[in-house]
Amino acid sequence: MIIEMKHSIRIRFTLIFTTIIAATIAACLFINKFFLEDYYLSNKQKVLMEAYENMNRFLTGAVKENESDNIKQLLLELRESSSISVLVIDRNWDTLYSSTPDMVGMLDKLRRYIFTGGKAGSSELWIQEKRYESDNYSIMLTMDQAVKTSHMESWGFFDEGSLFLMSLPVESIRESVAISNKFYSLVGMAAILLSGGLMLYMTRKLTQPIQELSVISEQMANLNFQVRYRSESQDELGILGNSMNHLSDTLQETIGELQEANETLKRDIEEKIQVDDMRKEFLSNVSHELKTPIAIIQGYAEGLKDCINEDEESRDYYCDVIMDEACKMNQMVQKLLNLNQLEFGDSRAEMEVFDIMALMKGVVHASEILVKQKEGTLLLPEGEPVYVRADEFMIEEVLKNYLSNAIHHLDGKKQIRISLERLKERLKISVFNTGSQIPAEDLDKVWIKFFKVDKARTREYGGSGIGLSIVKAIMDNHRQSCGVENKEDGVEFWFTLELAAESDEKQAGDTFALPD
Repeated sequence: MIIEMKHSIRIRFTLIFTTIIAATIAACLFINKFFLEDYYLSNKQKVLMEAYENMNRFLTGAVKENESDNIKQLLLELRESSSISVLVIDRNWDTLYSSTPDMVGMLDKLRRYIFTGGKAGSSELWIQEKRYESDNYSIMLTMDQAVKTSHMESWGFFDEGSLFLMSLPVESIRESVAISNKFYSLVGMAAILLSGGLMLYMTRKLTQPIQELSVISEQMANLNFQVRYRSESQDELGILGNSMNHLSDTLQETIGELQEANETLKRDIEEKIQVDDMRKEFLSNVSHELKTPIAIIQGYAEGLKDCINEDEESRDYYCDVIMDEACKMNQMVQKLLNLNQLEFGDSRAEMEVFDIMALMKGVVHASEILVKQKEGTLLLPEGEPVYVRADEFMIEEVLKNYLSNAIHHLDGKKQIRISLERLKERLKISVFNTGSQIPAEDLDKVWIKFFKVDKARTREYGGSGIGLSIVKAIMDNHRQSCGVENKEDGVEFWFTLELAAESDEKQAGDTFALPD
């Protein structure tokens, strides 16, 4: 999944981080520009005030021992640590203590401050700002026009009466602030670029697993549950990834169960629809099949009633027709009952080993009279016994139906041929008859209940269209195959059976052997 750059959390993190850094740098520049100078001067002012307190303490005798040495040591420390030049004079303008090489200049400044009260400057000395004033001394910010240097100077008198001037050079703070800000701006820009690049790199490490999880979630939304989060990290993203893997497995299992349940429900619905359709079709076919014989029975019964006083031969004829139609109806109902038992598993095949050759000869012998009535010939394979494993009663029903079907549709050369073919562990039994072929579109329909290729001809010999359906049900019960094929001069129906093992054949042979 491609994420737009403006929506990328990586870019948003980087922009937020660099914005915070830029705002911090800008705030520092602002503070430098407007507050650094005052802070600097306040710090210098504090140094002068502390220097005054220390000098005043020594001069007033608070420290008596080695007073002169202590004052000289203090002056030296002030000069070395804070660059403060000190000049102390008495009321007679005699110098008491000094730590400046420019005593003349310092004495001249002190004289001008005393006589003017520190309110005005000269062409060389300009008082920029008076920063502090007390009863004993004042602190001022001055500018020496000659050398363009600034000083913070404190002048006044100590408690014991001596006069003093302290001068502390002040560098051009405004210029320093400008230079500092410029340098700080350059450093800030470099910091912003460096931190932005670093943030992009770091957020890539952070957002890469997030993007992977996003791709996984998109695949899961498309019902692809094979994707997995591969990271072994133990942080929050690792826990989330493991949770998504577990969710994917659970969804896959649940959806699989739902799909299976849906398929089962779909099959059940289809089976229900099919059963309903079969029920409707069955009722329609049964009604149709029963309607004709019932109409015939009703008609002949009414005729019999009307001709009750007629000759005995007519009454016998009417009764024979009624009995014949009733017999056909009974046969159809019996076949339907048998088919119903086979289709719903109420009648299971009882597997046994028997000689199929002997069974075929028995069925053929029972049907010879029908073949002769049709003026046909029936060819039966000769050979040794062939043993199969099946339900002998059901297979006899299959052979009877095939042979009856062949006899009723016998035409042309009027020949029926029964043949056997070994197919590895199975035996294929075929019943062929000469005559008209079955239309290609009807070949798969002949196994459907009540289906008739030639309804008029079927009705003529009393067929109900159930026999081949019984054959199909019996073969399904045996888990064997059956089929029909059009040949050059007729039609061939076939079915397969399981060949018996040699040990079963021997046992069956011993069972059927006649005593000497």
